[in-house]
Amino acid sequence: MTKVKGTGTPEDPWQLKTPPLTSEYQMHYGEKDGKEVIVCVVGKTTLLYDRRAVDDLHKMLKKHGDWMLLGSADEQKQAKDDTVEAWARSKDNPVGGWYGLKKGLRGRFGMYMPPLLEALGLAEVEHNPRNNRMRAK
Repeated sequence: MTKVKGTGTPEDPWQLKTPPLTSEYQMHYGEKDGKEVIVCVVGKTTLLYDRRAVDDLHKMLKKHGDWMLLGSADEQKQAKDDTVEAWARSKDNPVGGWYGLKKGLRGRFGMYMPPLLEALGLAEVEHNPRNNRMRAK
């Protein structure tokens, strides 16, 4: 597990790196319009994900039982089948669609959520230049 700085609050967000370890970003738990969210700040861009994503992704990975490709893609691009990104958009997942909550910025789940699960001790994530995978711990 990668040692992570921060406690996940707005005052002390988790300091994370993308799976290839090329870019830094921050995440913390918050609330938006009465809904529990995960706030992801990448440079000047703020993305929001449903707070359920952590538990739901961990459960799905446990059921999957093996390594799964991350398959990160922008919202406007098709996600590759059988990837974490495709699951996070599927109408068959526990929320019935996107875990991303900001229209136009709902993608990239496979880039930003896996390092959080790794930091929380819930998953292993590969850190290769590309085609990274994750699995539940």
